[in-house]
Amino acid sequence: MIPIRPSRILVTLLALTLAIPFVLTGCVPALVVAGVGGTALVATDRRSVGAQADDEAIELKIAEQINTRYGERVHAISTSYNGIVLLSGEVPDFGTLASIGNLAKNTERVRAVHNELAVGPNASMSQRTNDSYITSKVKTRFVEANKFSATHVKVVTERGVVYLMGIVSHAEGDAAGQIAASTTDVVRVVKIFEYTN
Repeated sequence: MIPIRPSRILVTLLALTLAIPFVLTGCVPALVVAGVGGTALVATDRRSVGAQADDEAIELKIAEQINTRYGERVHAISTSYNGIVLLSGEVPDFGTLASIGNLAKNTERVRAVHNELAVGPNASMSQRTNDSYITSKVKTRFVEANKFSATHVKVVTERGVVYLMGIVSHAEGDAAGQIAASTTDVVRVVKIFEYTN
């Protein structure tokens, strides 16, 4: 029997989660079929399989260091896409903000860091829930618009600010930014893309 790696399980669960709205509405596009195999999302990703694994490792390393050093005093999230790290969330002061930024910069395989941490109290559970809802709305609108593959753009939301990451063409990036900006409850959009053209 071939052992199943945890990352493969996560990819399969993500694919199935993304497919649920289509099943409920009666639309069953190729995404559902792709989700069953679990590897189709990996295959459509513009990052190499190695880069995807590196991104998972980067996120885990940074999260572990933040948790060890600061614990519950901060709400700092690290998101890595092709070695480019987005830091988002809240920290108590500018010293902590800079320290976490340096920690991320010094993590192996990190190519660049976008430090979007805010100084202030940690977001409430209701704010975090609202941010998750905004992210799901933006992703759904990407699929509905069908202007690019929604798997090419990673969406992160903090305090109503939507961050877009991915490897896209300028046209895809513009379309993603416009769709996200016109989604209800979005305060602002920050594009952190690498462009193919």
